Amino acid sequence: MALTGPQALSSLDDAVRDIRREEDDIAKRLARSAERVAKLREAEAELYRELAAMRLKEPEALTGSLGDAEKRARAILDTRAADMAAAEDALRNLDETVAGKVRKRQELLGEIDRAQGELKALSATIAKTVAADPAYMAKREEMETLNRVAEESLKKTEVAEADREQKGRPYRDDPLFMYLWERGYGTKNYKANNFTRYLDSLVARLVRYDRARPNFAMLNDIPLRLREHAERQKAAAETAEEELDALEAQAIDAAGGKDQRQALKAAQTKIAALDADILAIEDERDEKAVGFRHMAEGRDPKFEEAQRMLATSLEQKDIASLMAEARRTPTPGDDAIVKRIDDSRSQLDEETRESAEHKARLKVLAARRRELEDIAFEFKKARYDDPRSTFREDNLAGDLLNEFLRGAITAGNYWAAWQKSQRWRPGTTDWGGGVGLPRSGRSDPPSRDSSGSSWPGSISPPGGPWSSGGGNPWGGGGSGGGFSRPRTGSRGNRTGGGFKTGGGF
Repeated sequence: MALTGPQALSSLDDAVRDIRREEDDIAKRLARSAERVAKLREAEAELYRELAAMRLKEPEALTGSLGDAEKRARAILDTRAADMAAAEDALRNLDETVAGKVRKRQELLGEIDRAQGELKALSATIAKTVAADPAYMAKREEMETLNRVAEESLKKTEVAEADREQKGRPYRDDPLFMYLWERGYGTKNYKANNFTRYLDSLVARLVRYDRARPNFAMLNDIPLRLREHAERQKAAAETAEEELDALEAQAIDAAGGKDQRQALKAAQTKIAALDADILAIEDERDEKAVGFRHMAEGRDPKFEEAQRMLATSLEQKDIASLMAEARRTPTPGDDAIVKRIDDSRSQLDEETRESAEHKARLKVLAARRRELEDIAFEFKKARYDDPRSTFREDNLAGDLLNEFLRGAITAGNYWAAWQKSQRWRPGTTDWGGGVGLPRSGRSDPPSRDSSGSSWPGSISPPGGPWSSGGGNPWGGGGSGGGFSRPRTGSRGNRTGGGFKTGGGF
């Protein structure tokens, strides 16, 4: 059974939420383990006091220092417990805030679906209007041409960048060549005294620098020039698309769809704002979760201070001598205490091993969660959450998702599977000044409305011929896993994709 765009995004959101829940659960286990470690050390100190009282004539100096260390450590741990509870509450509040915004986003997707359905009923009238408008047809042809030029420019840029990486490697691997290159030898930027110039000239002759430098410079320069050209072509195509949007909006309004168009645009704007809020809250939560995990793992300053106090008191020379003497001259009382101390140390070792396993699991979970967040960002950026977007493979939210979570496939491959599976609902059109789908810049056969009449306005999947099933050609996503989700703590942006006014939802 196929998945719709909103259903697919919901499955990703659910998976992220489940991982966060498991992260929090493991962090709590670590916190409890750290607390048990502290109690084991306190119990060990108490046993040493008992042993000292039994074997030493004047045990007060040793037992007093142990008792003081215990009291100070316990006071610190009590305040730490309050800090842990506050941090846990903060994470819970952020989760509830995100959940509320996600629910609101889902409601807005429902509003968009209804508005799109109402606009689709006007498709025949809109098609006739745009077909009879020479300005619209000319602008559409211009946009498609510019998109094709931009696409070809991007392909050439990618080839040149691959050449720079592959063909430039021998140059970069030659330390003598790179020494001269980085000093600017052979250019006006080269500066050195006469003796150094003489030595550098010998090196240059040895590596044939005068012949190699122009080739390496060209390998580096061509991709930069092509990238600049591709960006200019992209900007020109986007300008033409915005102008076409305006003409489409006029056609929709003339057909009686102004209210629906405005409602659709308003919903899209609200979703963009929600996405920015969710991104910022997720980043804030991520930062707080790191602090919470550090406390749970015992890496916060308060816990480390308490542990240091106890450990220092238990590593006193007098205690080591006391234990050694107790083992050499065993008595029934000594034996019982020494055995309890040994048992306590064994439990401490076991807690340490379990904590290490939990920490390793947390590291894996954090990596998976961040990758899923990246995929969800690209998903929305490519507009795959549009109600008219569908996915042929429902196992993307089932078996394949589980494989990704187990580490059987990479995030890049998992995202590529979403791209390959994505399709647009039959009959979807691209007209609408912000109500259709993103255009590909490719000339497709005319679509037909329900009455059977042919009209312009056909659409190919987002991303067009440069991707296998959709996506944004100008950055983010892709089978290589080069995700574009900002993680700077800023509100981020969705330039190049997302819910923008113009060129489609």
